[in-house]
Amino acid sequence: MTLTAPVRSLVGRLGADELPAYVYDLAALRAHAAAVRAALPGRVELYYAAKANPEPAVLGALSGAVDGYEVSSGGELAHVRAAVPGAALAFGGPGKTPAEIAAAVRGGVHRWHLESVRELHLLAAALAADPEAADVDVLLRVNLPLAPGALDSVALAMGGRPTPFGLDPAAAEECLALLAGPVGRRIRLRGFHAHLASGLDPEAQLALAGQLVAWSVRLAERHRTALDEVNIGGGMAVDYADPARRFDWTAFGAGLAGLLARHPGPTLRIEPGRALTAYCGWYATEVLDVKQSHGEDFAVVRGGTHHLRTPATRGHDQPFTVLPVAGWPHPWPRPAAATGRVTLAGQLCTPKDVLAHRAPAPGLRAADRVVFALAGAYAWNISHHEFLMHPRPAFHFLDDPAPRR
Repeated sequence: MTLTAPVRSLVGRLGADELPAYVYDLAALRAHAAAVRAALPGRVELYYAAKANPEPAVLGALSGAVDGYEVSSGGELAHVRAAVPGAALAFGGPGKTPAEIAAAVRGGVHRWHLESVRELHLLAAALAADPEAADVDVLLRVNLPLAPGALDSVALAMGGRPTPFGLDPAAAEECLALLAGPVGRRIRLRGFHAHLASGLDPEAQLALAGQLVAWSVRLAERHRTALDEVNIGGGMAVDYADPARRFDWTAFGAGLAGLLARHPGPTLRIEPGRALTAYCGWYATEVLDVKQSHGEDFAVVRGGTHHLRTPATRGHDQPFTVLPVAGWPHPWPRPAAATGRVTLAGQLCTPKDVLAHRAPAPGLRAADRVVFALAGAYAWNISHHEFLMHPRPAFHFLDDPAPRR
């Protein structure tokens, strides 16, 4: 993936003791988010799944393009509310605690994704205990049954099979019956939500969206209830093997327009995370050493998977660019790769601390810079920072030149 000029320039200016560093190109993020918004029909709401990258600068940069933010814990809720005051929030997540629910009710959160019958009862109880709180709107998250093998090829499946996420159709029916009685006195059902998988191309996304909308329409008609909204989730594919191959938002928007034409009632909502922010972030580091082991080249870099965990957990190679450094200040020979392919490993005492396996990097030498792309989502915030207690990376936001740690 080609480095943007501002990122290349900044990384080239950093000293070795200023690495590793995360670098975010907020102008590129805003342009990408605006293009996504422009590709979507007017009856499609765009929310950002804050779990993908909750950096305040990133949340703020998205504010001009998104309709709101999806949060999945009380901590995320407080964090996003502080970072983008006044933004619309949707409170999701499969393990809401009674304390989180009560605090969110007191705080005026009015849009909820409910994942179980228990959560519905807890929300009703919190509202009953706080007569001053505003009434709330809810979506029931459903786990629709799919044909066997329908999601076998996706990177991450959260539905269509036994999972801890969402309500089976029978449990959704139970919630609808409860909402028609005293439990639903201060709770308004807006519709249904499903996030069944991540890593889907537009065609697969649209196929699942069509199934969800058709199922939601039938259920609402059977219960004679209004259907205001269907949330088709996120999970738009990001290709780590071919970063230039991006999700086709124009084709996806056209497909959603066709789906809306067939179902003129509800609004649709999508909640991408990775596909919005992955491309705006880079993880820049320095090669500490290059060595040969049993005929293979290994480069050990500052940092590692305790800063950028995604390649280890997903089993992919993180794409990168090498920025050669001409100088070598030491009197001994400069370690260099002897073959055309190098495994880039971090500083941790585990063989799983690998960012890229046998990747093309001819001539890679100690002190060269390596800049890993697609580090704008599920990178720092999902990593195990304290293992071995290495220094935290700096954070550079190109609209905000002061680094942060």
